[in-house]
Amino acid sequence: ELDNLSDAAFSGGEENGGSEDHKTEINGNWIPATSITEAKINARAKRRLRKNSSRDSGRGDSVSDNGETLKTGVVAPTSPKGKVLDRRSRSGKGRGLPKKGGAGGKGVWGTPGQVYDVEEVDVKDPNYDDDQENCVYETVVLPLDERAFEKTLTPIIQEYFEHGDTNEVSEMLKDLNLGEMKYSVPVLAVSLALEGKASHREMTSKLLSDLCGTVVSKTDVEKSFDRLLKDLPELVLDSPKAPQV
Repeated sequence: ELDNLSDAAFSGGEENGGSEDHKTEINGNWIPATSITEAKINARAKRRLRKNSSRDSGRGDSVSDNGETLKTGVVAPTSPKGKVLDRRSRSGKGRGLPKKGGAGGKGVWGTPGQVYDVEEVDVKDPNYDDDQENCVYETVVLPLDERAFEKTLTPIIQEYFEHGDTNEVSEMLKDLNLGEMKYSVPVLAVSLALEGKASHREMTSKLLSDLCGTVVSKTDVEKSFDRLLKDLPELVLDSPKAPQV
């Protein structure tokens, strides 16, 4: 009955100069004018909320069920938009977590740690090739050029002066593709030893003895010492005692 009241702020009796204590008769019941006014305000607020909840929620100020104005950007509880953005379960169950641990959606990779089976080759595939089953794949290591050679081997030899393990140096050099730069291994080792201590020169002698025949050949060692003798004038600039050593 209160929803069907007019939107006027006062009834006919109140417009004629009635006081706050004036009472209006509705269906044989006397109701104070102040109660009627509050009922009209609440009725208008509810009608406004029903009209604007689905159209203006989240875009401006809206009115809650108790007639209070909500701030801009706050979605009314009864707004359909608020239900869409809510990640909680519609049935009231669950903790709001993604379904199937995040592996149930379209275009996902699956749960973390999931291992897939090896895909079998389809013989009926138009791109199928008989030779692809007998292919052997190997890791190709490109040969080192002069700049990369010095940059890679210098820290290896300097670390050898600290630990003195020739086997470790041999294993590290075998993993590299030295190519035509094998003869440069003794050249670099002796050049670094000339700049170091007497103990470093003794360790270099032992290193070259262990590498000969495994990493470098005798021909490479001979070629390396010929190169050292040619570069001796330049070595003297950094190590004056290089000829005697």
